[in-house]
Amino acid sequence: MPWDLGSQSGVWSGSRSGSQSERQCERTSFAFYRAVRDLLPVWLLEDMRTMEVFHWEDGRACAFTPSEALLYAVVHDHQQYARYLLNRYSVSALGAPGRSFCCCPASGAPHLSVAVRYNRISVLGMIVDALKDFSTESARRNYLDSRGGCAHSAEAGKTAVHLACDLVRPECLLLLLVHGACPYLTDSTRESPLDCLLQRMRQDSSNMVAEARGQQVCVGYLLLFMPKLPRLPFLQQEPQLWQRLLGNEAFRWLAGLAPPSLFVQAMQTLTRAVPGQLDALPDFLKPLDFRLSETW
Repeated sequence: MPWDLGSQSGVWSGSRSGSQSERQCERTSFAFYRAVRDLLPVWLLEDMRTMEVFHWEDGRACAFTPSEALLYAVVHDHQQYARYLLNRYSVSALGAPGRSFCCCPASGAPHLSVAVRYNRISVLGMIVDALKDFSTESARRNYLDSRGGCAHSAEAGKTAVHLACDLVRPECLLLLLVHGACPYLTDSTRESPLDCLLQRMRQDSSNMVAEARGQQVCVGYLLLFMPKLPRLPFLQQEPQLWQRLLGNEAFRWLAGLAPPSLFVQAMQTLTRAVPGQLDALPDFLKPLDFRLSETW
């Protein structure tokens, strides 16, 4: 049975009544969390969200918004529920959640960041596809390129592209770039995603980590969507190291020793000509595994 919120829009007077209501909110919100985690049917989750489940916010009981429900769906990879919320509520499901979900009011685009953090590739694809419903192109780009993250976390001031590079999520990175995310933006420390990725590769170089291949693919995706490649002369200070980490060809491009190959230039032109439509290309043209190999 739905829980009766009482009068005055769910606001209680008296500390005892408020305390009891807050505990009830904790129980029902945890029940909703478990229901999403257990991948229960969409119709049941929506019944719970709209009639039975509440959380405590600013001294009152509040129903979960579509945005907050979508965050649960992203975390637990409930793809059917995420698809329903995005289809039913469109970009309003990507709005800012309440303060009980994000302690920092200006936390950017939490759904993008959470999808990248948990490597929810399918749900991230649904989110970026939903961005076409934004009223203007500038609003869509602002959402994709927003800098967010809690001010108390390592994600503060980073875009979703930064996060995909930090966590070595090549599939997430490609989705973001294909749909128009900017690879040139800097974070709060004035570092670009490529800067962050190269720093991490340098730090991991002595360990031969298993992520090395993923790091190379991430660099390749960035280069594919960066027609104006930065010149990084510091790479020439350790040429053997960077040739090993990047491959000889990519090392020469980034060190400013040679222009990108004709193939890479052609692929850069192609990605600009059909933004967001790489799925429509023939399989042999899709950059699913953009290798930094010397065969180019």
